[in-house]
Amino acid sequence: MNPESAASQALINLAGVRYIRSEATHRVPKASGLYAFYGDEQAWTDLDLSPTFDGQPLYVGKAEKSLNGRDVGTHFATGKTGSSTVRRSLAALLAAQLDLVAVPRNLAKPDGSANFSLDAAGDERLSRWMEERLALAAWVKPENVPLDEVETAVLLRLRPPLNLDKVGEPRERLRRARGALAADSRVWAADAASRSLETGEQQ
Repeated sequence: MNPESAASQALINLAGVRYIRSEATHRVPKASGLYAFYGDEQAWTDLDLSPTFDGQPLYVGKAEKSLNGRDVGTHFATGKTGSSTVRRSLAALLAAQLDLVAVPRNLAKPDGSANFSLDAAGDERLSRWMEERLALAAWVKPENVPLDEVETAVLLRLRPPLNLDKVGEPRERLRRARGALAADSRVWAADAASRSLETGEQQ
């Protein structure tokens, strides 16, 4: 199968059967491919987004090894925001509504990266929101098909609003929102270091 035919089939599959979190655990295959997150009407409202066509997904991504492991094991999982692009994008747009607090990805070794995680309570609230509002579709890649090429073609066609790259659009609002939480996480790390220093001096 050539990349163009694969992309056409991927678009069909990703517009097909969708699973909520509890179903996805058992139904999404442990194989490489593409996945798409879809939101209900309230999800689009909460995110202050509007679909540009009926059935537009919020986010499309690729899993090089396992769709089940990437989608269910990472994106839907509490405590995985630091490792999940879609969770960070959702957190950025839902920060005020869900009262989310950004923290460094690695609390033991905070760095100055552009990525961030969430405190435990906020991470749990984000997971509950995702379970209530999102559904997942998947497409399994045939052998010898270049996954990256298919992903690029699908993203250009669907232009999901939570994707930052390969969509042909700047996504400035999303980039600013993610940047703000990354900055907050660095402030949190600096404050934590200061508190630790003060505690050490007092002892």
